[in-house]
Amino acid sequence: MSRDAAAALAALRSAIDDEVARNDRPAGSVTLVGVAKRQPLEVVAETIHAGLADVAENYLQEARAAFAALPPVRRHFIGHLQTNKAKAVAELFDVVQSVDSERAGLALANAAERIGKRITVLLQVNISPTERFGCPPEDAPRLADALRAHAALQFDGIMAIGPLAQSGEEISRAFALAAKTFDRVGGTTLSIGMSGDWREAVRAGSTMVRVGTALFGGRITA
Repeated sequence: MSRDAAAALAALRSAIDDEVARNDRPAGSVTLVGVAKRQPLEVVAETIHAGLADVAENYLQEARAAFAALPPVRRHFIGHLQTNKAKAVAELFDVVQSVDSERAGLALANAAERIGKRITVLLQVNISPTERFGCPPEDAPRLADALRAHAALQFDGIMAIGPLAQSGEEISRAFALAAKTFDRVGGTTLSIGMSGDWREAVRAGSTMVRVGTALFGGRITA
């Protein structure tokens, strides 16, 4: 038996709106992206029917199965972008949040151009010592310019994953670095914040949070 998807969506949106208001930010300034990774698809589908417009997946194979079973949404890729899978990612997704090198950007741009598609992209920046992927913040302006040079890509900002830390101060420092990098490269999207740290992300200026368990409940473990 799934949770009441509409109630869960409304409760999370209300909590985000409250945090936005507490930080003197405009209402509706944070986009909620539901992360479907290992979530029951019936719960994800119910949440889409309740009004969720954006859904993300980490893995290409899981995404193919998930999106085939779900109502139409804006599709976000948030996993590591491998160049040999750029064509498949370009075909399936509307937004790629995890471009972290010129090589990956070029592969995605070439794939998108071949299929006549323009894809929104974010530059993934590494702000955490525990994160394997993402470009160093100091390289972000150069890589952002490289992505902007591709007509098939619509560069739109920064994505980052917060540190696996219990300390709110450490998380806030990492998100402040992401926000500073975002200010340097421009765009309209600062995608930081997940189920455990979205409040710190909103305080840092996040315009997009990527939430799985806090929206859909516990993941499938087997």
